[in-house]
Amino acid sequence: MHAEASGPDAADASIDRAAAALATHGEELLRYVLEDAPVGLAVLDPELRWQYGNAAFFRTAGLAPGDLLGLPAADTPLAAAAPALRAVLGGGPPQEPPAGHPAAPGLRLRARRLEIRGRTAGLVVAALGPGNGDGQRAPHELEQARARLAVLDAAAGRIGTTLDVDTTCVELAEFTVPAMADAAVVELLPPDAVERGAHSGTLRLHRAAVVCAPALRPHLAPLARAGESVRYPPGSAAAHSLHTGAPVLVRPSDGPWPGSAEKGAPEAYRAAGLDTMLTVPLTARGRTLGVLTLARTREPVRPFTEDDTVLIGDLAGRAAVGVDNARRYTRSQGIALQLQQALLAEPGNPHPNLELASRYLPSGSSSVVGGDWYETVRLPFGRTLLAMGDVMGHGVEAAVDMSTYRSMLRDVAGMDLPPHRILRQLDTLISENESSRPATCLLALADPGRSRWTFSSAGHLPPALVLPDAPTDLVAVPTGPPLGTGLGGYEQQARELLPEQVLLLYTDGLVERRGEDIDVSLARLAALRLPAAGELDDLLDAVLHAQTPQAAEDDVALLAARVRRR
Repeated sequence: MHAEASGPDAADASIDRAAAALATHGEELLRYVLEDAPVGLAVLDPELRWQYGNAAFFRTAGLAPGDLLGLPAADTPLAAAAPALRAVLGGGPPQEPPAGHPAAPGLRLRARRLEIRGRTAGLVVAALGPGNGDGQRAPHELEQARARLAVLDAAAGRIGTTLDVDTTCVELAEFTVPAMADAAVVELLPPDAVERGAHSGTLRLHRAAVVCAPALRPHLAPLARAGESVRYPPGSAAAHSLHTGAPVLVRPSDGPWPGSAEKGAPEAYRAAGLDTMLTVPLTARGRTLGVLTLARTREPVRPFTEDDTVLIGDLAGRAAVGVDNARRYTRSQGIALQLQQALLAEPGNPHPNLELASRYLPSGSSSVVGGDWYETVRLPFGRTLLAMGDVMGHGVEAAVDMSTYRSMLRDVAGMDLPPHRILRQLDTLISENESSRPATCLLALADPGRSRWTFSSAGHLPPALVLPDAPTDLVAVPTGPPLGTGLGGYEQQARELLPEQVLLLYTDGLVERRGEDIDVSLARLAALRLPAAGELDDLLDAVLHAQTPQAAEDDVALLAARVRRR
């Protein structure tokens, strides 16, 4: 790994800034000072446990964050320095203890005690590489440092211009192509996995941004687009980078591309001429949020160098702070965003004999709440009622009505009425409130014991039944008026429920296109051959990939159901 060249004077100045940051403004400013420092810095607590470290520290030490953070100094690869660190903590003078094997050859650690209002708060440790004790840098190292700072300064003005997560990811990808790579992909862990630090096993990442050179677009078009999810098995580059917190470089000589579980990915990479892939983690404030993957083509030959890896790692770290800021803002600001999170919740309480998967894809800014919703209600005798609805309009009012209609549905469904009578009751209740918005709704009653689906529709698009190796079957359900009109007149349609069959419910954002007849839109859906035999999440990914344009014009909600195998 590349070692930072910085001498004792620079280290002392950085240590002083770190001490002042902790003393005056606490840990948050300290983290900022560490990340922005020109030398490798780390912090140990009064128990001599490694607490923080910037990217430059781990590069210079030749170690990964997982080798140190949270561990006692005596139980890490830098154990040889522990006695000297303990002496400094106890009041001894600053020292430069050798790090010893297996750290980078020649590594020295310059340690200073941190004192806050007369109390020992721990140690600040600077990493000094070999041959830089006089603080001088070779000319080529100075030039590399200037170039790296210039790139990072330019990135600061172009990445993180908004508090929107996906926009920040797109800005990062666009910044790297074509200056640093021919293709860039930014993928994020689910929020719950970020909070738990769950980076092992098969990972399903959200693909937030995809950018590539124009010549590569036809070859990469079959792969997952922004907004879709991709699974990465253990041993893949993304999974390894997330688990270790270190960059992963894959070259042609390394053998097959250790990619995702995405069908056709290796063939698409080869067809595009992608020759070398670098995956770096997106880490901010001690949490790994996802990965940035850059790829270069074989013509012209541009292998990723160690300096490239250092620069891209620094860039990813800064961009990750912007992503984390956006995620924090999304989590803490705005009633509308909280309502949308409620909308994205899993449908509730189906019968155990039914397997479900759901997906919600908002259009435009994630701060605009839609009225799309879905729900499931468990009924006696092994039955489950599934619902898909769409309240007209957007905004907080649509989301409030959506939540009200879901509650009404659960109450009315508890009366165990047939689907068409449930719609009649809902229509009556909603029409009594003059301020309520009309809504379309499709009900599907699953009755595995009788091998029967029963459908009823209030102005909604037809359900789809999917079988392995067969075209998608759109069920012709008699369509009544939307809920809230007070007109009633709902009918129902029964169809046979087959063991391997998947029911797909959806909202109009999946199929409708501006200026296109709805019959043409539905015919495009009916022509699909979907992977009904695999996981339901894979089927939803396939539907979204085939049907959703790059810029969705309306929200999309999907609900898939299949009888669970015994």
